[in-house]
Amino acid sequence: MTMLEIRGLRHAYDGRTVLSVPSWDVAAGEASLVLGPSGSGKSTLLNVIAGLATPTEGSVRVGGEEVTRLAPAARDAFRARRVGLVLQTLHLVGVVSVRDNLRLAQRLAGCRVDDGRIDEVLAGLGIAALAGARASRLSVGEAQRVAIARAVVNRPSLLLADEPTSALDDANCARALSLLLDQAAACGATLLVATHDNRIRDRFARRLEL
Repeated sequence: MTMLEIRGLRHAYDGRTVLSVPSWDVAAGEASLVLGPSGSGKSTLLNVIAGLATPTEGSVRVGGEEVTRLAPAARDAFRARRVGLVLQTLHLVGVVSVRDNLRLAQRLAGCRVDDGRIDEVLAGLGIAALAGARASRLSVGEAQRVAIARAVVNRPSLLLADEPTSALDDANCARALSLLLDQAAACGATLLVATHDNRIRDRFARRLEL
């Protein structure tokens, strides 16, 4: 089954093309890498796939649903229901606990609050002891794990990660990538990682170079 289908995709700012993907398909459950230097359109591509940006031309289908034709409210619902996001800026809510950050993610997706699922995800990421900790007090590595937990807590069908390793040393780079791959596999999600970090390219059989 094809999870992601891109056709004739182009996006421009002020008349300058910043992203061009003629055709690309990704199978359900597959892990793929989007490679390219800074400014090559990697983040723009993830934003278009997630319904956060509207391309100048072309179509994007996720699980058979054409994201590029959805109205704004429908895109928000699609993203909450189908997509897990790990962005360069983690956007954790610092004044509340780790558990409440994940509860908020469940509520925003229209899911019931499921503390059992939250405990399962935190344990899988090795941060169960941090459930009651305020997010603002986490280390960078801990915060990144919480961001991954938030992205997968609702069992998304598509997991998008934007530059998740570029600011990490070699050991933490390998650890973060393994966590993403393991968590995507655990919830059966298609994983798409956008990066200019060549250290991780050999971990992916499928690559798109921009």
